[in-house]
Amino acid sequence: MQVNETLSTYSDWCYGAATLVYVFAMVGYAIEQAFTRTAKKSEAAVLVGAGGPGVDAPAYGRVEQGTGRSRAERAGRVAVALTVLGVVLHLGSLVLRGIATQRAPWGNMYEYGMATMLIAVVGWLVLMRKFDVRRMGVFVLTPVVILMFLGGTVLYAEAAPVQPALQSYWLVVHVSAAIISSGLLLIPGVFSLLYLAKVRHDADPTRFARLGPKLPDADTLDRLAYRTTIFAFPIYTFGLICGAIWAEAAWGRFWGWDPKETVAFVAWVVYAGYLHSRATAGWRGSRAAVINSVAFAVIVFNLFFVNLVVSGLHSYAEG
Repeated sequence: MQVNETLSTYSDWCYGAATLVYVFAMVGYAIEQAFTRTAKKSEAAVLVGAGGPGVDAPAYGRVEQGTGRSRAERAGRVAVALTVLGVVLHLGSLVLRGIATQRAPWGNMYEYGMATMLIAVVGWLVLMRKFDVRRMGVFVLTPVVILMFLGGTVLYAEAAPVQPALQSYWLVVHVSAAIISSGLLLIPGVFSLLYLAKVRHDADPTRFARLGPKLPDADTLDRLAYRTTIFAFPIYTFGLICGAIWAEAAWGRFWGWDPKETVAFVAWVVYAGYLHSRATAGWRGSRAAVINSVAFAVIVFNLFFVNLVVSGLHSYAEG
């Protein structure tokens, strides 16, 4: 199977351009986050008289009143446009890589990270359409930019056919499910960390003094983390089941305590515990946020440390 070097080069260019565009978008979100004025209680009281929300209602998403849009809001809108442009370039990079190699474009760590970050950004754009969380874009794009930079430098792999062990239709089914779920789970991981910062600020305004007032209220962060995890968890479960079926076909057993299998299952147990505790025991707030943050940390640990450092049957995923 020959590789189209020209399309591979174009793919690399699109990847670099998408990363750069995400950096500019991240700066735009940061400007909106830093310079959007939050309403004081006296201003909220005026809104009550005008039929607006109560004094205790969160002022998140409110912009300074006046003629036209504030500069901060314009920066946020530009950031959204840049994010969409970045997604187009990002998708182009993934598609060109697949055409160049004539296979599913997630056969190594570089390609897997590329696809996962694309899902994370697309998921973020969908979330922005449903909820007023645009100013949180800086916190979502920061890990995306870092991981894409690492993917394009440390983890970069030349376009090439995959190893014989990966030449199976399960590469499309199992790995795509892992990509979608991992990309989506980045978002609630960020939300849970921001929730912990928010509740600490609410308890002691001197902590996270510059960040806390500009975050959504704690209940909103907790609810968004929970809803996103609920959506991603069944996909992650499906990916684990497909992986076990593929393992039986390739290695003659469904489960072998391979390091990657084991850590992936640990992450599944932690996420299951998070959802179960929320649904039955009423564990909301800080305890749930800590569990969700730990679960995402296990996902990241499995992606990098287990793939690149620990020796196992999945070591070929390095490159």
